Amino acid sequence: MSSRNRAISILELLAQHPWGLTARDIADRLAIPFAVTQRLLTGLIESGYLHGGPGKTDLFRLRGKLPAMGLAYLGATGVTDLVQPILDDLAKRTGELVRLAVIEGGNLTWVAKSQGARSGLLYNPDTDAEVHLPATANGRAWLSCLKEPQARVLVERSIADKASLIDVDGLLREVAIARTHGYAVVSESYEAGTSAVAAPIRRGAAGDPIGTVSIAGPTIRMTPKRIQEIAPWLMASASELGAAASSSPLFNGA
Repeated sequence: MSSRNRAISILELLAQHPWGLTARDIADRLAIPFAVTQRLLTGLIESGYLHGGPGKTDLFRLRGKLPAMGLAYLGATGVTDLVQPILDDLAKRTGELVRLAVIEGGNLTWVAKSQGARSGLLYNPDTDAEVHLPATANGRAWLSCLKEPQARVLVERSIADKASLIDVDGLLREVAIARTHGYAVVSESYEAGTSAVAAPIRRGAAGDPIGTVSIAGPTIRMTPKRIQEIAPWLMASASELGAAASSSPLFNGA
């Protein structure tokens, strides 16, 4: 792995640990030699991306520079003006967490969200940037837009580096059902106690998929009946997002 890729891996790791990690933790988690890790951390500090110190027990964490760049990019792509109001409206109507993911380079990446629940049980998902295709409603919604051989390749690639007991053939049968319905549903397959429904976002009525939008919450509220009730709202929002996509470069990474 090149030094550039290792530096990016460090930034991605620390994005999931806002309180910071030691240099030893970072080296161990990323399987990078400790001396190399120290050099990379020094370079990232000098570039203004990290806080940290020279000691072995000092914590390294992100500075505001990288998040500020991300926010500036999302604002420039129209997420704030075009996309966020659609997500906020859907979250308000459903009272659940709404999330948007876009297709980039053969992956599905989370880019925006809106929390509709204000009290009681709140669903706060993990902070991974990439969507795990086999286990999430968003992943299955995207897979439902693809022909089975292509979907199979993506599923097998996504589980290749993980100890997984996923039945690929069974999963693809569920994806076929999602293709018929126009949306995908998962219940406690990604996180215990949670369920979600997701629809693909297409450029135009029948264009190529460019992303997904989902509604997720505690299974006690996200019952099959409730999912059927909110699915039309979800699909209408997906259509709105597809129309807005023509005005935003955010959806041009597929």
